[in-house]
Amino acid sequence: MSVEIKSHLTELLTRALAQVAPQQPASIISLDRPKQPQHGDYSVSVALQLAKPLKRASREIAQELVAAIPPSDWLASTEVAGPGFINLRLHAAAKQFTVKTLLAQRGQYGRSERGQGQPVVVEFVSANPTGPLHVGHGRQAALGDAISALLESQGYRVTREFYYNDAGAQIENLALSVQARIREMLREPVEFPADGYHGEYIREIAEKYVAGGARDGEDLDAIRRFAVAELRAEQDLDLRAFGVAFDNYYLESSLYNDGRVEKAVAALASAGKTYEQDGALWLRTTEYGDDKDRVMRKSDGAYTYFVPDVAYHITKWERGFKRAINVQGSDHHSTVTRVRAGLQALSDTLCRGITKGYPDYVLHKMVTVMKGGEEVKISKRAGAYVTLRDLIDEVGRDATRFFLVSRRADTEFAFDVDLAKSQSEENPVYYVQYAHARICRLMEQWRAQYPGEREAARAPLEDCLKDIDLSPLAGTRELALLAKLGAYPEMLEGAAKELAPHQVAFYLRELAGEFHSYYNAERILVPETPVRLARLALAAAVRQALRNGLALIGVSAPETM
Repeated sequence: MSVEIKSHLTELLTRALAQVAPQQPASIISLDRPKQPQHGDYSVSVALQLAKPLKRASREIAQELVAAIPPSDWLASTEVAGPGFINLRLHAAAKQFTVKTLLAQRGQYGRSERGQGQPVVVEFVSANPTGPLHVGHGRQAALGDAISALLESQGYRVTREFYYNDAGAQIENLALSVQARIREMLREPVEFPADGYHGEYIREIAEKYVAGGARDGEDLDAIRRFAVAELRAEQDLDLRAFGVAFDNYYLESSLYNDGRVEKAVAALASAGKTYEQDGALWLRTTEYGDDKDRVMRKSDGAYTYFVPDVAYHITKWERGFKRAINVQGSDHHSTVTRVRAGLQALSDTLCRGITKGYPDYVLHKMVTVMKGGEEVKISKRAGAYVTLRDLIDEVGRDATRFFLVSRRADTEFAFDVDLAKSQSEENPVYYVQYAHARICRLMEQWRAQYPGEREAARAPLEDCLKDIDLSPLAGTRELALLAKLGAYPEMLEGAAKELAPHQVAFYLRELAGEFHSYYNAERILVPETPVRLARLALAAAVRQALRNGLALIGVSAPETM
């Protein structure tokens, strides 16, 4: 049901609790949706929680609570089930009220201010600028952007951040790879680096470098800067094509240039959290739950990869982000403990008050691309993997974004290109978008058949329908649709809390399914004006909910298909 209805029911139960157990806090009341519809619209387990402190049978407490619930026009019935669950059933009028709420709030429906403007930084993609973005980066981009949108919907002030790993061995290999291709073009003797990059894009960068006036390939620093700039620009274009924008870019190289890495290492040493052994500097990560201590600085003087990550997260804390979320591939699993250990070791110095679970991580598994029943492993430009641009060009932005958030992040995902291009109900993005387009067509038919109803109102469609009599919406399918619409705010809250945008995709698929079933079973533009307008209002509410949900995951809501 809508947030207003849930709040109303909570208030009724709070008043009942004040009579039965006045010493107990109202915060123990939680309304849940039963898995079985026959158990009602909501279920409350508060009586089971009260049994121990009150030293009474939970079913007896539940019966007293039910008796103490004040009368309400929206509450049809209550019953005690099992050991003391309280099942609540709503009047149809309460469910119908959701349509009025949705049409009045429109794009704000389901949003809240729970976050109270708390700043949150969500870091995602953060690809090394050593090649085009692959489909794993695409999954990160879709997940990170959707998680950011979910948090914003709940009142958080979100900063989307991209961390460029523009330092280290991989960047060195990039520069050497481009240098080798430049020398090839200049007919010079060349030995390609053993760990170099072989994609066609390396040759393209070399050609651009030479075309810019370079007479030789000796200046490795210049080649490095040029190659990184070219690949950053290409990644930016890919992300723009994907509809993803960032508020801030942070360079790993700046952590070294500003002395932040050295400062963090010195602070750890000063705090007694490091020791020397075998010519290397170690961090006592076992003090913070790791299975063994980890090397920070190798015997050759180079820092291991997690050290700049610790310095980077210190900047997040110092910039006021008391909550930070990192969306990364599951191959970063070992980083989690090490970064958190480093930050905890600095909790009394550089990061005063930092929490043990800082930062939060959403680790996703990689994506397998399937086409024609076979796995696609390479692209023409990248050579060794399928790029995000390949996928966008093949199936479009909408299908790519919907599919990449349609599963839990920690599950394997096979991206079926043929399914993503199909126009069938098996294709979830097509099925959802078609529901929206179908309602738009329905509204056009209404305008053509009953022009006076729209012209007389001289207002937006939602305003025409939001105050009409909804009592005709009492059929089984209509009530099911109303219940699904009412569940949207709760779904949104849960998805934001769990950092789980796949819940939005699931919800949209289910809502579209409910509407298609209703549309195929019932005639909406019936001659009876009250019934017609009530059904149109329901359809308009469904359309708005579809728009809202699709926008959160970065997918368009087409009016025609």
